[in-house]
Amino acid sequence: MDNNKTFLGHPRGLATLFFTEMWERFTFYGMRALLVLFLVDAVARGGLGLDDKTATAIYGLYTAAVYVVALPGGWIADRLIGAQKAVLYGGILISLGSFGLWLSQTAQMFYLGLIVIILGVGLLKPNISALVADLYPEGGGRRDAGFTIFYMGINIGAFIGPLITAWLAQVYGWRVGFMAAGVGMAIGVLQFVMTRHYLGGAGARPHTAAGADSSLAWRSLWFGAAITAVLVALPFFGVVQMSPVQLSDYGIVVIIGMAVFFFIYLLFLAGLDAIERKRVLVLIVLFIACALFWSGFEQAGSSLNLFAERYTDRVIGALTVPAGWFQSLNAIFIVVFAPVFSAMWVSLARRNLDPSTPVKFALGLVGMALGFLAMFVAARIVVDGLPAAAYWLVLTYLLHTFGELCLSPVGLSSVTKLVPQRFVGQSLGIWFLASSLGNLIAGRIAGEFDAENVSAMPGQYLDIFWFGMIAALILLIISPVVRRWIGGVS
Repeated sequence: MDNNKTFLGHPRGLATLFFTEMWERFTFYGMRALLVLFLVDAVARGGLGLDDKTATAIYGLYTAAVYVVALPGGWIADRLIGAQKAVLYGGILISLGSFGLWLSQTAQMFYLGLIVIILGVGLLKPNISALVADLYPEGGGRRDAGFTIFYMGINIGAFIGPLITAWLAQVYGWRVGFMAAGVGMAIGVLQFVMTRHYLGGAGARPHTAAGADSSLAWRSLWFGAAITAVLVALPFFGVVQMSPVQLSDYGIVVIIGMAVFFFIYLLFLAGLDAIERKRVLVLIVLFIACALFWSGFEQAGSSLNLFAERYTDRVIGALTVPAGWFQSLNAIFIVVFAPVFSAMWVSLARRNLDPSTPVKFALGLVGMALGFLAMFVAARIVVDGLPAAAYWLVLTYLLHTFGELCLSPVGLSSVTKLVPQRFVGQSLGIWFLASSLGNLIAGRIAGEFDAENVSAMPGQYLDIFWFGMIAALILLIISPVVRRWIGGVS
């Protein structure tokens, strides 16, 4: 690594990763802003003409799969190819998949493009963060500052992506929007290749002992890939008749089953002592809360995106704001309010008033629920025959961001602290499955909103509000017990 060059006072390799991740998030969120709207749009206008239930189930499957494939993606880098190659190959796959969406002439080809993107994100997403950590072998505050800069790149990409792709889709058609997403990732790959040397040895090799035989790992990879390909091909080619809605339901059952099996193993078969078992119970509570939160939060790209398209007044003078532009709000709100929340937690901690982890999770659920209370009001306006003002969606995304800032930062940290060190890797995998489960449930919830039955919409949003508030209340009530179970973990 060339230590003479720096990026904002940090290793020059941080710039390589900053811009790679910025363009990856540009592509991911840019495509996410279009996906459901494209799926439900009429074939005559370039869409696929799907019903809302099917389209939102596909959206849920897509966003859920991204979390699932991150697990083998990290394993492949650690055992076989190293993080640098994983990021490079992942970026190439994302770009190719996005171009596949642009060029697809059939629904099957479009779905194949989505699958390629999923595989690419699974390779890139977990390993680019690992590369950032590898740039700072000394750890400490400088690494934390480096991650802060890196996360800024994430939010810049998430902010710009929907603005550009949604505008292009509105003016020139859906395919051009998908093309722009692919171009963004291609730029990211190109700059990664051109500046990769600044990473030096960080992530250049897998984390295996020198001279270790990797043949078993490669055989395991090809075996797993073959099984996965067969399972995907069966419904893809119609050998097994299974709708996206059914596939989503099966996915929910499978993930819940995996989580139950893992937690039963930890509680009764892993040889944990009484204190460790209580902390596993805490992890179960947080797992459920996490899944519930994301099931509401991830309405953003599905039901809330459709609400923006169909029922929101988006006209400003001569400009009709693309519905996808609302998807940029979360990123800009995070940039603005993350420092505020961070300072608030520090200030409360100095006074010994810092909320416990379960209380922060409860506050996250409250933020999510209040967002849907705002949507209840907006939906009532729509039922009365008027378009809802755009500020209702803005308020919803603001409240959801507040909830995210309460819950998300402490999630992964809690997992690493609550379970014995020998189970941390497996527990992190289960934690990602909580997010995946939430996304699947989000797709199913969004499918219950019926464009032909608008009068039911206020009640549906109100149901989500009450469900979130009741879950938060239960978590607050049991938080003293949960805090005792946590014990001395801080």
